[in-house]
Formats: sequence, structure tokens, C-alpha cells
Amino acid sequence: MPLIAPSLLASNFLKLADECQMLNESEADWFHLDVMDGRFVPNISYGIPIIEQIRKTTSKICDVHLMIVEPEKFAEDFKKAGADILTVHIEACPHLHRNIQQIKSLGMQAGVAINPHTPVNSLLEVLSDIDVVLIMSVNPGFGGQSFIPHSIEKIKQLRKMIDDAGLKTKIEVDGGVSLDNAKQIVDAGADVLVAGNAVFKSADPKQTIHQLKSL
Repeated sequence: MPLIAPSLLASNFLKLADECQMLNESEADWFHLDVMDGRFVPNISYGIPIIEQIRKTTSKICDVHLMIVEPEKFAEDFKKAGADILTVHIEACPHLHRNIQQIKSLGMQAGVAINPHTPVNSLLEVLSDIDVVLIMSVNPGFGGQSFIPHSIEKIKQLRKMIDDAGLKTKIEVDGGVSLDNAKQIVDAGADVLVAGNAVFKSADPKQTIHQLKSL
């Protein structure tokens, strides 16, 4: 049974309190919060003040995905804002091991995200140090994109790496996840499904979350 992490990037920001309440009443496990800086990715989303407000609405895990350069400058601020998991991009961190140490020293779980072009074996040296690997199954920066099919192979490769090493690192998949492909993603070895439009643009978001959770 996968963990479900609806991405609030796809929510209605004019009704953010209602959207958070809906997630609290649903079977969603995590709140997935996407932070974009317009530098690492070609888009700007929201930042610390919004996350502080979302944190006040829920006791569920706040899973913060930093699509930003120099994340080490803000890790402490995101901890104070309420992040339980802080995920940085391998492509944005020339000193990745130091980033991971910083996140864990602040009392958060550490995640590392990889873009579609980045091979999973680039994580080999840090896999035992991280709690979550976030496989981007679209190019990061915008919601509503189509799932990149090759991501299934990457999930399988990563699942084998984690299992062979006897680790408990979770595999999270973000981008184009839908009711149509979610079972294939879970069968490939994913533990956590990030779903944005699939949840928030559906006629019955709670039912969609239930269907994803039931895979």
C-alpha cells in the first residue's frame, strides 16, 4: 500500500485552508510542498510563509521539495517553518553529503531528488545516508506534465539498489502520476506517490486519494 503525498502546487490557493482540511479528512499520508526559485527551475512557486501556514493546519508529514539552488542557506528556515522531510536536488548540490548532514542535524528526514536525465547510480555513495529518493518523472518546474515512461526502469533500478544494500530508503515518484499509471509505478517499486492534478483536479479528490491508496 503506497503512501500518498498530494502536491499542493495543484491546489486552489484562494481556498488553501479548505484544501488542507480536505487532505486532513482524506487518506493522504503526506503534504507535498514544492518550492521553486526561478533559477534551478524555470518557475517560481511559494516559500516559507505559505509553508508556515500550511503546517498550522495539519499533523500529517510535511514533505518539502526544494527545487532551488543553494538549499543550505534555507534549511534551518524550512525546519522552523515545519518541514518534516527536506528534499534537495542532486543537480543543485555540489557538496551533497554536506547538505544531507545539515538536514539530518536539524532533525529532519533527508531526501534527494534526481531529474529525468540523472542516472540512479549517481546516488550510490549517499544512499545509506538518506531517507527518501525522489525520482522526478517529469522535468521539474511545472505541474500537469506527462509521465516520462523511462522512469519505470529507473524506479526498478533504484529498488534493486536499495534492496541489495538492505536499506529502508523510500522511493518517492513525482510527475504525471495518475490513476492510469499508479499501479505500474508501485509495482516497479515506488513507496510514495506524489499526485497533484490527479487529486486536486478530480471531481472527488478524497475518492481519488482512496483509489491511489488502495493499489
